[in-house]
Amino acid sequence: MADFPSKVVTETSSPHSQSSHQGGGSLRGLAASVTTRMDMSFVRSIPAMLMVAEMVTGLLHWALIAGANYMDEPAYGWVMFVAVTLWILTTILFLILLLSVPQRLAVVPWAMTVMMYNSVATLLYITAFLTNAATVNFFWNCYFYGHFGAAAVRPLIR
Repeated sequence: MADFPSKVVTETSSPHSQSSHQGGGSLRGLAASVTTRMDMSFVRSIPAMLMVAEMVTGLLHWALIAGANYMDEPAYGWVMFVAVTLWILTTILFLILLLSVPQRLAVVPWAMTVMMYNSVATLLYITAFLTNAATVNFFWNCYFYGHFGAAAVRPLIR
């Protein structure tokens, strides 16, 4: 036993190559750090499922309007603005919650922020619904009447 050295080094590569595997510049390190930050329990929660449903129906909402000739009625500019803006903001909020930003940025009152976002989004969707429902009759003889009618119902799903 006296022949066994007191300090054994089991390093198989140089220190320079190890730093690149720890996330210094490699995509493997970046992918590992991103996946460890994702809150997979959030994906299985009811709020996340509702946000995914909101993103899918929101995409359908603005796709129905964008696919039609909505330029004939100026009121649909507001409906389109609300639909696209809230779809983008909902997607960003979903990514913020998925990437566990609230745990790392505890200064922001996240519960209040999400509640205020949902309150403002609800009010904007109500105004978009009323605008869409009030002007859908202008397109009665148009091919896109069904698109505008379906888009008028979408904000009620929120």
